[in-house]
Amino acid sequence: MLGRRSILGRAATLAGTASLGLTGEALSRWSRAWAQEQPFKPEPGAQLRFLRWSRFLDAEDKATTENIRAFTEATGVPVRIDNVWQDDVQPQLSVAANVGSGPDLAWTLHTTPHLFADKLLDLSDVADHIGGKYGGWYPLIEGYGKRNGRWIGISNVVIGVLPVYRVSAMKEAGFQSFPTDTDGFLKLCTEMKRIGKPAGFAFGRAPSDGNSFCHWLLWSHGGRLVDENNRVALNSPETLRALDYARALAPSLIPGTVSWTDASNNSAFLGEQVWLTNNSVSVYAKARADRMAFADDIDHANWPIGPAAQPTEMHLVYPFIAFRYTRYPNAAKAFLTFLLEKPQYERVLDGSVGYLSHALRAYESSPLWDRDPKIRVFRDVAARGRSVGHAGTLGTASAAALAENIVSDMFGEVVTGQSSPQDAARSAERRAQRIYRS
Repeated sequence: MLGRRSILGRAATLAGTASLGLTGEALSRWSRAWAQEQPFKPEPGAQLRFLRWSRFLDAEDKATTENIRAFTEATGVPVRIDNVWQDDVQPQLSVAANVGSGPDLAWTLHTTPHLFADKLLDLSDVADHIGGKYGGWYPLIEGYGKRNGRWIGISNVVIGVLPVYRVSAMKEAGFQSFPTDTDGFLKLCTEMKRIGKPAGFAFGRAPSDGNSFCHWLLWSHGGRLVDENNRVALNSPETLRALDYARALAPSLIPGTVSWTDASNNSAFLGEQVWLTNNSVSVYAKARADRMAFADDIDHANWPIGPAAQPTEMHLVYPFIAFRYTRYPNAAKAFLTFLLEKPQYERVLDGSVGYLSHALRAYESSPLWDRDPKIRVFRDVAARGRSVGHAGTLGTASAAALAENIVSDMFGEVVTGQSSPQDAARSAERRAQRIYRS
């Protein structure tokens, strides 16, 4: 999915109205007033270095750059921005954590903060301050953000990964609305295959879309990698039930999805090879931006509920962090606080037209979600999402299990016939135990 962000370069046409938040002189005036009242007073002579992953959204980059400029004007704290390719973020930050020198702050990917949690500044006061002003944080954000009771990372946004489908194909398959349960979902996929308009979901190592789909399959049937005490619990009746379901679902999908990357389902959907897949808002945005004939036929849905009887969705989070070695901890906290205040935060959300969803409950009522009914479902992804550490705690082991594709490999082995559900579950459990015992 991350390689598809350029799709949204022109997606602002979806917004249809002026951007939320302050700009220009209005932003400068607000920022100067904020600097006099906010609780984190920068140290004299403070200067900051902020590392972020580049090639994101044009609208987000523009909004964040202007927000940082306004912060510097209001506080006198210069901020150097280091843009690096996404695959270089974790290695560079790991080196910085080990040597105790490098950027003061960073915008990271997913589980990165938990790889060197003891090297990070405690951001609990920032999280409490912002959370208290804006309705509180969702449990998903706390799960990724906290370690041993303290905030080590604050995710400002969530990227939702949800079913995206062609409405006409769904109706031709005999459904007037998208199914809300896993039995209905299986029937829909079967019927779409029958009419020659199949679905396609990555049963392999696609980092975003494949993991989202396979974790939903596991969790929706009550399966889990570990229990509440972080003991490996993968080889269970619930996991076998999920694998049996996957084996029943696979024949209805377009062939070859085990080898799909995160770009494969985009091209397949937009090329009308599949009529149902999972994605962020980017597929819809691309169709609208390019004025494709079927753009108005596209819609999104929540993941169906399975035997677990509750939402079991995996979405993507992106935490801010600050290192303990920084010489200017107050300036770092002021910087993060500024970016999370409403005038700045709403500009970033609004410019993404649904690709980025909020991490704070107050933004459930943002006007963004009323502009286009077809992206409204992304409003709730933080409320419905689970961390990859479920049902235990997030940490280095859960991050390693995700990186080693234990869950997606298990499903891939079953749907390709390489292993029986029992053998695949046992093999995946052994792999997980090596990680959690190390």
